[in-house]
Amino acid sequence: MVLDLLLIGLGITLEPFPLTAFVLVLGAERGTWKGLAFILGWLACLVTVIAAVILATGNSPPKPKTVPSTAALAVKLAAGVVLILIAVRQRRQMGRPRKPPAWMARLDRLSLLAAAGLAVFLQPWALVAAGAATVAGAKLSTAGSYLALIFFCLLATASFLYLELYASFAPASAGARLTRLRGWLDSHQDQVVIALFLLLGLWLAGKSIYLLVS
Repeated sequence: MVLDLLLIGLGITLEPFPLTAFVLVLGAERGTWKGLAFILGWLACLVTVIAAVILATGNSPPKPKTVPSTAALAVKLAAGVVLILIAVRQRRQMGRPRKPPAWMARLDRLSLLAAAGLAVFLQPWALVAAGAATVAGAKLSTAGSYLALIFFCLLATASFLYLELYASFAPASAGARLTRLRGWLDSHQDQVVIALFLLLGLWLAGKSIYLLVS
């Protein structure tokens, strides 16, 4: 469980599209407050999904080769396939001009509640589903297992937390650095998505297929 959650958490925190949106939120009026609302919405969404899975399974992971365990592996396999398809599509569209979504131009007028809602909307749901399926197959019986879940949530939010703290405690230099970060993300988004989603997709799909047929 730990390795899968580590890789999935890294994939979530490094996904460039939500990161770009968060940079724009931080650069808006009252950006640090809106950034905090975004982070709370992001964390609340992750915690809600994990709690729902634990309640649904009763903290009793399904036995191998049963319908529930096969269903959990099928979810991870589907998530892996979706990530691979996204990477392939992104590779085919590299170099093509793309217009940013219209809502990005309205981030300066977001309310705190809307910033939290935006975080939920921008969750990379294929990765979140893979994380939920991983939790469904684990039994939380030790302090270490609970710490693994807490670490997963914090890791999946780490990039936002770092930028929020930087903007809060070093506001004088944060603006220029955030502008540079956004420029880097705009010019390298395709490469990051292709590499990140392809590697994670192959890992999730390959491991799931191996466990299904073995």
